[in-house]
Amino acid sequence: MNGSKSPGLAGFGVLRNTTCHTEKKISVFFSIIFMTVGILSNSLAIAILMKAYQRFRQKSKASFLLLASGLVVTDLFGHLINGAIAVFVYASDKDWIRFNQYNILCSVFGICMVFFGLCPLFLGSVMAVERCIGVTKPIFHSTKMTSRHVKMMLTMVCLFAVLIALLPILRFRAYQIQASRTWCFYKTEHVEDWEDRFYLLLFSCLGLLALAVSFLCNAVTGITLLRVKLKSQQRQGRSHHFEMIIQLLAIMCVSCICWSPFLVTMARIGINESRSKETCETILFALRMATWNQILDPWVYILLRKAVLRNLYKITRGCCGVHIVNLHVWELSSIKNSLKVAAISESPSSKQINPRPLSSRGQ
Repeated sequence: MNGSKSPGLAGFGVLRNTTCHTEKKISVFFSIIFMTVGILSNSLAIAILMKAYQRFRQKSKASFLLLASGLVVTDLFGHLINGAIAVFVYASDKDWIRFNQYNILCSVFGICMVFFGLCPLFLGSVMAVERCIGVTKPIFHSTKMTSRHVKMMLTMVCLFAVLIALLPILRFRAYQIQASRTWCFYKTEHVEDWEDRFYLLLFSCLGLLALAVSFLCNAVTGITLLRVKLKSQQRQGRSHHFEMIIQLLAIMCVSCICWSPFLVTMARIGINESRSKETCETILFALRMATWNQILDPWVYILLRKAVLRNLYKITRGCCGVHIVNLHVWELSSIKNSLKVAAISESPSSKQINPRPLSSRGQ
């Protein structure tokens, strides 16, 4: 491919001069552990989502459930496919020349790495935008953000990620076996061609842009919720504020900490063609951190719920022995409660509404 002497040798240039070595037992251990924990976590999250969708079919919560389902299903298939290929590579003693004669497995591996890397980031940013709209514009969210629109957004996000992953194949650029001989990705050694640089920079820029959008929308959502809490003395929104603020902080921290090293490393390689011995080890470390984001996604989005936070609050209050806040009974639907509180705060006559609104219509 692309001027190679043989199509079957397109991805084997790195095998001749490998400067990165990994311990086989440790690497196999990491791969199996990551795959197992990721599959179990996302399977549990999918079961919780299905149960929640059957219990609560409110229109306001349907968009969140669909987006969260798309996220955990993507993470689940990412662990299944990428993990299975990685374990197979280790089991075959990383002998790519024997089982990858025509670079088919490496191409599939590279496509899956790009797709299952970008798609969760895109879905996380879409979820952040959806939450921001739901809190700042509750009426627009309840009337325009239907299940059909959410499914269309999910489809567009997946198709866009597929297009980015297939772009090198469509341009007759083979995915390359990396220096550790354990995974395939864009060309990261001796990057001299502008197109190889473009793929690395495109991947890193899209990922960093998704993180920036998530950070901005989550910050706006958190500030809006704090302002609503300070203005409103109603106790019905208190539990929702605690739940959402903690979730937003966890989402931002986990996504930025896990994905930033890998995205920055890819951008640095795309900008600077020189590579050093530390770069291979840095890429492996950053790749494992990015894998942890897909493991922690279901725990942040799904399992860090009001019931868990309530129990943690009781335990903390019992250990400290200080009565800080008396949490009220948690409502069944936190998203419905968010719409209710935000709508009250946006109403110009919210301060004049009595418990019996019919009696004030004659004034």
